[in-house]
Amino acid sequence: MSTLEKLQTRCVIIGGGPAGMMAGYLLARAGVPVAVLEKHGDFNRDFRGDTIHPSTLELMHELGLLDEFLKQPHQEVRELRGVINGQTVPIADFTRLPTRCKFIAFMPQWDFLNFLSSHAKRFRTFQLLMQTEVVDLLIENERVIGVRAKTPRGEIELRADLVIGADGRHSTTHTRAGFKLHEFGVPIDVLWMRISKKQDDPEQSFGFFQHGKLLVLLDRGDYWQCGFVIPKGGFGEIKARGLPQFQNDIATFAGFLRDRVPELSDWSKIKLLTVQINRLRDWCREGLLCIGDAAHAMSPAGGVGINLAIQDAVATANLLAEKLRSGPVTVDDLRKVQARREWPTRLIQRVQVFIHHWAVTGRASGGRNSLPFVVRLLKWFPSLRQLPARFIGLGPRPEHFHSPTTV
Repeated sequence: MSTLEKLQTRCVIIGGGPAGMMAGYLLARAGVPVAVLEKHGDFNRDFRGDTIHPSTLELMHELGLLDEFLKQPHQEVRELRGVINGQTVPIADFTRLPTRCKFIAFMPQWDFLNFLSSHAKRFRTFQLLMQTEVVDLLIENERVIGVRAKTPRGEIELRADLVIGADGRHSTTHTRAGFKLHEFGVPIDVLWMRISKKQDDPEQSFGFFQHGKLLVLLDRGDYWQCGFVIPKGGFGEIKARGLPQFQNDIATFAGFLRDRVPELSDWSKIKLLTVQINRLRDWCREGLLCIGDAAHAMSPAGGVGINLAIQDAVATANLLAEKLRSGPVTVDDLRKVQARREWPTRLIQRVQVFIHHWAVTGRASGGRNSLPFVVRLLKWFPSLRQLPARFIGLGPRPEHFHSPTTV
């Protein structure tokens, strides 16, 4: 029988996604011994969000990483446009934002995570443990004191003064901690798929709206990552109608793809994303804090989830790093993170819920060949496009890095 390996550090972060990796980077930069635990062997998973918004790019500038970061393969979008009932209309103009980068960068999430982890590894206080899946929390006298995890070499116990749960919407952390989750009804799901890209295809836009339905295309270089919005629970009905009908539905939105929709030759090439919007009532207890999707799952609407999670990580480092360098933090310290980040989360989730119901009822697309009134205003008055640009690009209460630095 093998002996259970026991390890110790100051802070354990569960999950190597955007929130976890950014929190790990910032805490290590501030001199906090930190271990990020990622259950997979790499970051290469398809159909993950890949929008890096101006708020995150501004943070990269503050950290001195921007020039190198922008050398990674990416596309820059300075204006979001939508094709609504066949008419191309501008939605958001980022060129007047008060940021160094006045665009959204589209970069595969695995490239972003590989970049950030490579820089975090330069700090002697940083550890990244891949293929390390947390299966339980260690709790003693009502305080979380560490985690139990599975690795290729067996189980380990990793004890820490603070555990940060950044393990996404299906979080082991908040489940094991017994946190209560407030679910918001979301009337949509999304089907994700790949379709090859041609050189003369149109430039990336916000999406194609038609009679209350939506198709989003994300430029991945040599292929389109396609998101097709469907009514909640409607995938079975779509399958029953048959694959040729589904292929035709895609081509109806984006006619230039008609010669390539046969690439969707099997339902296995079409992945269902069950859209959730939820939020923990309490993000913390003694020894444990949840951030990112583990604290508040967001819809893909606006692509803001990744950047909101990164803002959580920045606030966590700003508020906790200095005290965590020398010892434990109290639950009152952890509540300050929730107090700082809960209002932006609530506001964005309210807007997302409104948008979903507005879109599903068909009001988002106006009459059959007309534009909804709000979109017509954006078309008539260009200055109004700065409002959605600020909401999407910066979000409410954007965070700026000011935690202590030891390098």
